[in-house]
Amino acid sequence: MLPQVLTGTGGVGKTQLAAHYARSAWDDGNLDVLVWVTASAQSAVVSGYAQAGVELCRASPDDPEQAAKQFLAWLAPKPGQRPCRWLVVLDDVAEPNDLIVHPEASGTGYSLWPPASAHGRVLLTTRRRDAALFGEGRRRIEVGLFTPDESVAYLTSSLNARGRAEPSDQLTALAHDLGHLPLALAQAAAYIVDSGEGAAAYRELLSDRATTLGHLTPDALPDEQATALAAVWSLSVDRANTLRPGGLARPMLDLVSLLDASGIPQDVLTSQPVLTHLGKHRTRASTARTRRSRWWPGRWRSPVAFEEAVGALRALDRLSLIDHQPGTPHQAVRVHQLIQRATRDNHTLRQHLQTARTAADALLATWPDIERDTDLAQVLRTNTGALARQAEDALYRREAHAVLHRFGSSIGASGQVTTAVNQFQYLADTSRRRLGEDHIDTFIMRSNLASSWGQAGDPGAAVQALVDLLPDEIRVLGKNHRETLMTRSNLAHWRGQAGDVAGAVQAFADLLPDRIRALGKNHPDTLGTRNSLASWRGEVGDAAGAAQAFADLLTDRIRVLGEDHPDTLVTRNNLASYTGKAGDTAGALQAFTDLLTYHIRVLGEDHPDTLAVRNNLASWRGEVGDAAGAAQAFADLLTDQIRVLGEDHPDTLITRNNLAVWQGKLGGVAEAAHALAQLVADRIRVLGEDHPDTLIARSNLAFCRGEVGDAAGAAQAFADLLTDRIRVLGEDHPDTLIAQDNLALWRGKAGDAPGAAQAYEHLLQARRRLIGEDHPSTLAAWGSSAHWRGQAGDVVGAVTYSKELLEHMVRVLGEDHPHLRIVRSNLDHWQKEAQRAQDAG
Repeated sequence: MLPQVLTGTGGVGKTQLAAHYARSAWDDGNLDVLVWVTASAQSAVVSGYAQAGVELCRASPDDPEQAAKQFLAWLAPKPGQRPCRWLVVLDDVAEPNDLIVHPEASGTGYSLWPPASAHGRVLLTTRRRDAALFGEGRRRIEVGLFTPDESVAYLTSSLNARGRAEPSDQLTALAHDLGHLPLALAQAAAYIVDSGEGAAAYRELLSDRATTLGHLTPDALPDEQATALAAVWSLSVDRANTLRPGGLARPMLDLVSLLDASGIPQDVLTSQPVLTHLGKHRTRASTARTRRSRWWPGRWRSPVAFEEAVGALRALDRLSLIDHQPGTPHQAVRVHQLIQRATRDNHTLRQHLQTARTAADALLATWPDIERDTDLAQVLRTNTGALARQAEDALYRREAHAVLHRFGSSIGASGQVTTAVNQFQYLADTSRRRLGEDHIDTFIMRSNLASSWGQAGDPGAAVQALVDLLPDEIRVLGKNHRETLMTRSNLAHWRGQAGDVAGAVQAFADLLPDRIRALGKNHPDTLGTRNSLASWRGEVGDAAGAAQAFADLLTDRIRVLGEDHPDTLVTRNNLASYTGKAGDTAGALQAFTDLLTYHIRVLGEDHPDTLAVRNNLASWRGEVGDAAGAAQAFADLLTDQIRVLGEDHPDTLITRNNLAVWQGKLGGVAEAAHALAQLVADRIRVLGEDHPDTLIARSNLAFCRGEVGDAAGAAQAFADLLTDRIRVLGEDHPDTLIAQDNLALWRGKAGDAPGAAQAYEHLLQARRRLIGEDHPSTLAAWGSSAHWRGQAGDVVGAVTYSKELLEHMVRVLGEDHPHLRIVRSNLDHWQKEAQRAQDAG
């Protein structure tokens, strides 16, 4: 029969499985000879064989090696003799070479593997995964952890047998906390019984970082176990440290112990900070194995190469301390959580601090500036979260480690807006507690928290938080400090998002000279202020001026930052957008087509910014009249965004919204309404009821309701939406005014012309006050007010408003603007209606 090799990490129950197999085979009468050898060293194997040789072959006890050879020879099948059914168990083989006696040790080399026999069986247990153990037809059997159900069943049975009963939910949680490791479950059950504590109390002790695994060891080990949980991997670590490249396995495991047990990228553990750390903390291998310690003589505490770091991972894998799968680079290293815990328990305070800072440096060094690979970004966030849980104190030594800022920003960039708020709230609170109220990192965390509130749909909260922050920064840092200026920029931005568009323009206009004076005209922050000022000027109606400002800024950003810098691409995006808003829709379409080529070359096809450009390109394709092309482009984009970003990412939800809108414009209004109803439900689930994107989806759904013939229902939906937008965004927010515009429209279409006229009059006055008489939105409200005055019977008022509007538009837009034809036609209509009324009277 083929030799069987049971391999797995310490504590999974390999010895117990082997013992059960051997006992069953013996009890069933299937064996004539059973030999159990504890194979922790070559001498132990030889000694076990020698004893069998003495008992079975009458070998001399004075020559153990000769007795061992006689036993092995006796196991070999011999012609003409009655077959002997035997089983040899080699338990806990520590070193593959222990099963080969080399010539220098005995004069003649020979193997300690039992000979092949049709009637003999060999069962070997080991933590090793070396290829040498699994050749020559040997069958490899991986012994893993219990399943969750097996874990709970074991705990329940073990406790019940000792007269204890625990709630099933606590046993399920305890099994999870212990990572379903059989040895840990057995010793936990014994501890609970011996101490009289419950499973919940044991879990509290386990979660306490001040409690070591040694404190959780029962006074007497259960099930004839010989090793306490805290020490079960110690020998494996020692052995791994002797393997090539020598002395690196232990410091590598120290780093692994602080990161995510479910998957660590190999690039993190082979980054330059790790190579430097390994070189400083390399430990000399055991002198008991001089053949191993001669690897790269003279390299102790010298710089470590990439190949050596990988070699350290392979050494840990060979001892089953980690699972190293280089073919899955994002999660190449996995480790049991209790191995991590046992490793951390042995850290001195200095080791803890140094190792944690190195792990943080390694994560930051691996984190790409542009998160093209969203899977990698998620793994890096998960590992940073694990590090922060295990070593928060080390990450706030004199300052907050930069990886914490990157962690929170990456969460927000991934679309997890609510999670980002919670994370930055925690980081801000922790920074206050560990570094103080006036530390610059506390200010940065507070600023990031404010922005995350705004991104989550509450710009008012963002404004208030920044208003509270700014005087603290001026007091501590000074008014010209870069962080103070950054807070002013963020405050201006969120004021605009909260509806104070004119205030945003003025704030950026005031900020620009201060940034030029403090940082210089070519500083990225100064250029960023110019970008923001141009954007908000466009928002108040000067689309042509905004386009020219972006064109000028683009020239400077190319000169200062280069063609491919992300900020340069942002400016190209804004220029393309305002080119279209200024009336050149074909120019916008071409600009976005060119921009997409840039993004694909610089960022890659799947980068979120590239996908955002495709979204803009699809929109402008529709604006130039190709509604079918726009709908198809959004459908194609949606497929890619689901693949890259996931179904619940805000950008994916935006594309679903746009796809539904353009499908509605193609005539599929009922289908669009159904899609928007589903989108509203998903946005409420993902973003919350009050998020601006949720409110936008409700607006589009209400519009579709009107388009399918339910004008009264549309009016009511817009009335409800207006109430919520006033509550969430305020009366003056642009989105609130849009809701008021739609409410007026559908009131009129539902037959309430006086109500529509009154609503448009309120809207007109608000837009005049907020964005001025020249803004296109103000002119549109002016025209609508004239129309519905006439529809409500006030034809004289309709004529008056139409005349005033025409005169104003001629002065603002010129005699030849195409929109003047519509206003002149409307004026002519109402003048005729007024004449008819006069003639009738």
